[in-house]
Amino acid sequence: MQKKIIQIKRVCEFCRDRNRTIDYKNVKVLQKYISLYGKIESRGRTGACAKHQRLVATAIKRARQVALLPFTSR
Repeated sequence: MQKKIIQIKRVCEFCRDRNRTIDYKNVKVLQKYISLYGKIESRGRTGACAKHQRLVATAIKRARQVALLPFTSR
């Protein structure tokens, strides 16, 4: 007997709430998109659409350059 896999459709939180912006200075929002090892999480894990995932990745990279976010966890 096979188990049924129920897949939950995630909705992009930036598409749902149009007033929310992606900014490299907003570290609390960006930390949700970084793994424990400091890697940028994929779209499948975060549920962001392609457009907003690109903006989040750019914002994380900018925040790392300005030393608001670490490059690695160690």
